Amino acid sequence: MKIGVVGASGYAGGELLRLLAFHPHFKVTAITAHSNAGEQITSVHPQLQSYSGRHFNAFSPTDFESCDLIFLALPHGESAKVISQLPATAKIVDLGADYRLESAQQWSKYYGGDHAGSWTYGLADIEPFKSVISKSLRVANPGCYATSIALGAAPASTIADLSDVVVVAASGTTGAGRSAKINLIASEVAGSLASYKFGGVHQHTPEIEQALTKISGVEVKISFTPILAPMPRGILSTITAKLSKNVSTEEVHGIYVKYFENSQFVTVLPIGTMPKTAALTGSNHVQIQVAVDEHTNRLVVSVAIDNLGKGAAAQAIQNANLMCGLDEAAGLSFDGLGV
Repeated sequence: MKIGVVGASGYAGGELLRLLAFHPHFKVTAITAHSNAGEQITSVHPQLQSYSGRHFNAFSPTDFESCDLIFLALPHGESAKVISQLPATAKIVDLGADYRLESAQQWSKYYGGDHAGSWTYGLADIEPFKSVISKSLRVANPGCYATSIALGAAPASTIADLSDVVVVAASGTTGAGRSAKINLIASEVAGSLASYKFGGVHQHTPEIEQALTKISGVEVKISFTPILAPMPRGILSTITAKLSKNVSTEEVHGIYVKYFENSQFVTVLPIGTMPKTAALTGSNHVQIQVAVDEHTNRLVVSVAIDNLGKGAAAQAIQNANLMCGLDEAAGLSFDGLGV
């Protein structure tokens, strides 16, 4: 299948190219990057030697006329500007935020500007999303924080009060994109942790609530504090919620194991083993651990993912595999890099 990538010079775009280079069914034929048009791909992504000699093109609709599948890896607000110029018959996965939210009001509040509409939400590891993805022509890939938090909280819908979920999550600096920012240079980040978008204003908040509300059938509310961590990639989320049933850690662990028993990518670790971001670097895998805090009668869930892998490019390929009727693990059957 002929594949196009729009916005391939960013971190998520580069990770897409890396993973697609070895996909058994996909062949990348169109690669664009507006600000880096004309540059060699390896000058921006020196790790991608399989693309040696190839250049980023400026965006042109004609480059994508023969593409069966297109990935959009653009900043929020940009995908909606180009979608009408792409083939109506092509399958499209958008890694940006433009088509994730169903509510125009929430879009206006957290992003601003015009609401482009909503596509099938691509949380590929759980229903009710997975079966719908398989029948969709357009899929909105979840955000990185949203992926880790929604997966971590979804199995708790029968045992915890999801109307008051508290989340603290740390992300590597690649989650903020490739644009130069003073607060992201090494001298500012190294050896330091800092909260940002403090007080419930992070743009993934309505996305997480929307996904969990669909899963649970009840209105979900979260209080979310993101943290910038001094590492390039990875997310570690800690989720807590008041238990609605008297259950032990062992019982909760069993519920989580059963919930994800058919997932090829989500692993509920043995009790006593904690998720670790480095174990997932470069992969589409998720690690989860659970516990019951008996002192406060709260569920505590720890979730680790790679923000560029499961949180972006790898999950986008998983969605594309489902959309194209392929094994969802095609091109993704490998472990994380570890230390």
